[in-house]
Amino acid sequence: MTSALHHIRLELAREPGHPDGDPHSGYDLVAPLDAAGRLDPKAARTTEKSCRVRRFDKDETVATGWLLSSGRGGWILDFPGDAHDETGFRFGDERFIPGEYVSLQAPDGATHTFRVAQLRAL
Repeated sequence: MTSALHHIRLELAREPGHPDGDPHSGYDLVAPLDAAGRLDPKAARTTEKSCRVRRFDKDETVATGWLLSSGRGGWILDFPGDAHDETGFRFGDERFIPGEYVSLQAPDGATHTFRVAQLRAL
């Protein structure tokens, strides 16, 4: 892997109410990854307009927006309207490779865990 753009599919992992997870709820991200599979903030600055996010539920698109580096390892899923933004929990430290888990904090403060289900270079 290089810092080229990748498509990353995140699917809801096991949690209360979803004991088996839910492959029909999650996110599709387009983001640059470094050789270790981590989000690359430097490359994201040069490809900012290409760093996209799609939230889906029941396989239907719920919202689309931007994946933005907030500096110091932080990442924001920026959806239309401030109230809908979500924050990647330690996204700067996480490895986005199939089988790994990452967490997102919803606008209401709830944290949900997602499994990296797919990864492919664009």
